[in-house]
Amino acid sequence: MPELRISLNDLSNNDFNNIFGSLPTFFDQMKAEKGAGFGPYFISGVAGSFYGRLFPRQSLHFVHSSSSLHWLSQVPPGLETEASTAMNKGKIYISKSSPQSVLDSYLLQFQKDFSLFLKSRSEELVPGGGIVLSFMGRRSRDPTAEESCYQWELLAQALMSMVLEGLIPEEKVDAFNAPYYAPCAEELQLEIQKEGSFIMDRLEAFEIDWDGGEEVWINTVDQTLSSGQRVAKTIRAVVESMLESHFGRDIMDELFQRYARIVDDHLSATLEPST
Repeated sequence: MPELRISLNDLSNNDFNNIFGSLPTFFDQMKAEKGAGFGPYFISGVAGSFYGRLFPRQSLHFVHSSSSLHWLSQVPPGLETEASTAMNKGKIYISKSSPQSVLDSYLLQFQKDFSLFLKSRSEELVPGGGIVLSFMGRRSRDPTAEESCYQWELLAQALMSMVLEGLIPEEKVDAFNAPYYAPCAEELQLEIQKEGSFIMDRLEAFEIDWDGGEEVWINTVDQTLSSGQRVAKTIRAVVESMLESHFGRDIMDELFQRYARIVDDHLSATLEPST
C-alpha cells in the first residue's frame, strides 16, 4: 500500500490549528468509507507565499491550487503618476473608466506572478508530475468586462457614496487598489507557453453565482436574505480583512450594508425583462 504525504500551504499569518484539529475526524471518516484501503497518510503544513519555492526540489508528484492564483503578490506598481496622483481615481480595480496604463500594470503583475508560480512548482515536481489549478477568470478578452469587474465596481460605488457623505476621505479610496486579476484563457495559455515548464492538457471555464449558489444557503438562518445581502456576505468573507487594514474596522458594517443595497439594485436592473 502506498504511503501518501500531503503538504498544505498558506500564508504565514494564517492559522493551521483548525485544520489540524479536524484531522482526527477526517481520518475516522475516511477509514469508515475506505476500510482497509485507507492510508497511511502524513499531513503537514508549510507557511509562505506560493509565489516562490516552498518545497525541496523534485519532492512533489501532484500540486493542487484552489481559489488562490487570482490574488496577486502585490498591488501592481505604476498606479500613480510621478507626482503621486492616483491614476484610477474613484475605483479600486480595473473598470471601464480606467486608463490603459492601469490595465497594463495589472496584466504585467499577473504575468510576473503566474510565471514565477509555474517556475517554482516545476522545480518542486518530479519529472512527469502534474498540477491542477482553479481560480477566478473571465471569458472575455476585455479586462474591463463586467464578469471580472462587477464586484469591485459595485464596492467602489459603496465606498464613494460614503465619501460623498464625508464618512471616508476620497484620498483613501483613490489610494486603494485590489491585488487581484482574473485572466482570460488566452492570457493563461500565453504565460504557460512563455514559461515553458508545463504543457496544458485541459482548460475549462465554469460559471459561479455571485452569492456562491443557492445550495450554500439552504437550511441556514440566512435563507431570508436578499440576493444582494447574500452577495455582500460572500464578498465580505473574502475581502474584509484587506479593506479593514486600509479603511479601518469602524466602517465595515456600513460599507457592506450599502454594498448589499447596490447589488440588489444592480441585479434588479439587470434581470428586469425587456419590453
